[in-house]
Amino acid sequence: MANHTPKTICIFGGTGFLGRHIVQDLARLGYRIKIVTRIPESAYFLKPYGDVGQIAPIQCGYDEDSVTRAIQGSDVVINLVGILYEKGKAKFKKIHTDYPAMIAKICNDKKVTQFIHVSALGVDKSLSKYGKSKLAGEKAVLLAYPKATILRPSIVFGPDDGFFNMFAKMSTIAPALPLIGGGTTKFEPVFVGDIAQSIANLIANNLPNNENPQGKIYELGGPDVETFKELLERLGETTGRKRALISIPVPIAKVQAAFMSLAPRPMLTMDQVKSLKTDNIVQDGALTFKDLGIKPKAMETILPTYLACYRRGGPFGNKKAA
Repeated sequence: MANHTPKTICIFGGTGFLGRHIVQDLARLGYRIKIVTRIPESAYFLKPYGDVGQIAPIQCGYDEDSVTRAIQGSDVVINLVGILYEKGKAKFKKIHTDYPAMIAKICNDKKVTQFIHVSALGVDKSLSKYGKSKLAGEKAVLLAYPKATILRPSIVFGPDDGFFNMFAKMSTIAPALPLIGGGTTKFEPVFVGDIAQSIANLIANNLPNNENPQGKIYELGGPDVETFKELLERLGETTGRKRALISIPVPIAKVQAAFMSLAPRPMLTMDQVKSLKTDNIVQDGALTFKDLGIKPKAMETILPTYLACYRRGGPFGNKKAA
């Protein structure tokens, strides 16, 4: 059997929810992985996902020199860095536009074979600062590194997600859950494992019909299209904690968001209220999971596996009593 050196993959944002799943899948496939982070110690928990020395945290800031050092010697670079709200020096333009542009330029200069940039679904129609900064980031990436591959996932669900878990926790203490603008915004939730597998397929060149993904944008959504209201109803069914759903008019939601934005980790911001004005679903004619060789998993097959802990009595609690 011929010896070969496994690819070295450099991941920006590898300690986050999506990053952890991607690291685990890629480590299992034998790749060498560099986790780029401002605080290397924060990535130590990822080391057991691979063999000794296979996963290495790399200290890196937002300056060009440290980013260049992190990327040096990499075959593949993946950017997962993103924020949901602005706080202090963490601004949408800096994180979603300028930083990806810098990474893409350095990838091009260092002749990195493949650059995968994870954006967000619906950014080309979004009215929010978040969405506009993400779209500007996509354009900047493709300008600096034209053969980059861009993935646009909808709401991502899975163990430790920030959406279903947050509302499930709320349902354990609150008699009602909020529906901003009536909860009519449509979403197409996507399982985190399907995104991780998509990236693995891209790196292994394991795509249907030998498709060339360079310079292309893929819109990733699951098999279920549901409104915000329907998602909360599904949550209630899954956890056995059905709660009243209270419609909150957008003007009132903006006032509430203005106060919530003052918190260190706000549950709602005015920009997020604005983002709910546009649907978050895959557009007709877009490249999708199918083009990446993935059949996305439905929510009903995954949600019960990690939301059962919110039932009264836990996973084995009496469903009727809940």
